[in-house]
Parts: sequence; C-alpha cells; structure tokens
Amino acid sequence: MKKLLAVLVLAAGVGPALAADVVGNPKAAQSKIEMCIGCHGIPGYKASFPEVYQVPMIGGQSAKYIESALHAYKKGDRKHPSMRGIATSLSDQDIADVAAYYSQQNGQSRK
Repeated sequence: MKKLLAVLVLAAGVGPALAADVVGNPKAAQSKIEMCIGCHGIPGYKASFPEVYQVPMIGGQSAKYIESALHAYKKGDRKHPSMRGIATSLSDQDIADVAAYYSQQNGQSRK
C-alpha cells in the first residue's frame, strides 16, 4: 500500500513538471496561426456567431495570458464556441508556440 501511495504521489508531480517544460517557439507557429488571422487580424472586427463579439487584437499580449485563455477555451471555462473548437484542436506545444508568436507582435496580429 505504501508503494502504491508513493507511485501516485510521484505521478501527480510529473504532470505539472512536464507541462512546465513546454516552451513556445514563435517560428514554429507560422503554420499554426493561419486560423487566427481571419478574426484577430482585422482591426475592429466583430464576429456574429452565436452573438456579436468584439474580436480583440491579440498581437502584443503576454504569452502567459494567451496560453491561459487558450487553455480556458479548451477546458470550456471560456464559452465562445468557435474559440473552443480551435483550442481543442491545439496541443500544449501548439498553444505555447502561438502564444510566443503573438506576444512578439507589436499590437498587430501579423506583421
């Protein structure tokens, strides 16, 4: 029983350690951001599904904020259906890469 408890404790600690090892690569995001540009690349764009949303420009946001938002969409904590669909298709590495890319932009979605 003690061995089982020790294994469970170790296993619980490995998950967060692995997640912390994901480092975003902005150059790897080039092929991953194409789905973002259609909404986040148009200044003042408003999406109308399922209701009217003011779409934010995400260029220049912090990588941690973008990662947090994408993970929240992926888990369903944020409710926009299109963003949830996109976020669920992304791996943790994809999310880190996209966040790294947009955090290096200067208030625009794409240079």
